[in-house]
Amino acid sequence: MGKSRSMTSVVPALRSDSWQWPPMVRASVGWHLVALGSAITVPGAVPWAIAAVALNHALITAAGLTPRSSLLGQNLTRLPAAARARREVAITIDDGPDPEVTPQVLDLLDAHGQRATFFCIAERVAAHPALAREIVARGHSIQNHTARHRHNFSLLGPRGFEAEISQAQQLLFEVTGERPSCFRAPAGLRNPFLAPVLHRLGLSLVSWTRRGFDTRERDAAAVLARLAQDLEPGDILLLHDGNAARTHDGRAVVLEVLPPLLERIRTDGLRAVTLPEALAA
Repeated sequence: MGKSRSMTSVVPALRSDSWQWPPMVRASVGWHLVALGSAITVPGAVPWAIAAVALNHALITAAGLTPRSSLLGQNLTRLPAAARARREVAITIDDGPDPEVTPQVLDLLDAHGQRATFFCIAERVAAHPALAREIVARGHSIQNHTARHRHNFSLLGPRGFEAEISQAQQLLFEVTGERPSCFRAPAGLRNPFLAPVLHRLGLSLVSWTRRGFDTRERDAAAVLARLAQDLEPGDILLLHDGNAARTHDGRAVVLEVLPPLLERIRTDGLRAVTLPEALAA
């Protein structure tokens, strides 16, 4: 795909229906108004009002630092009932594509006849467009994991979120010809301003059911145990082809984990599918 596609390519995916703030955020606004009113009208209430606002901010921050929380908006942590009934699971692979690791991941998935969803960083897709197109050509899905994977992503405001996510959305569409429908925040961290931006861009926030911590854990057996213990239909599993930890012999952990994980999925009568496939029904 060339650079001739313009921003208008992304516009049809935008949503015009109104955004409904989640109950926690609406309650937070009311809490602030009550605290302000008390500080103005009640003698000696200022310290209590400040403490109340600080407590509220702490709760919102805690929700944003909890990747699987739905307090700040909808957040998919398991596949829907229809996918569970079909005994489907989703393997999600973050932070790529990586020219060394990703091709080997694709070969392993092909060898086991399973599909995965790659939450790609757009600047890495721009650096390796042929590899991104190969991911899609081999039956997998590429979804939005921001343009640059900024470490301060969770501190951005609406404009910062809009710029980072829409830029990734456009670039991924230009390279692959497919517009992402799912989004994952870097490390799963966010703040209340993210959900309305995702709503407007037609994206669903996806976290995970379980993660292997394979960006820091070098023991493949430990990563596998976290992912495979009590594995159930509907689980969303998180691994990494980019920023992957290395085993003691220098091999990316994901490459050691995938073969036994995929075999476990098969023997349990499960099927690994892409997120768009699992969510289509």
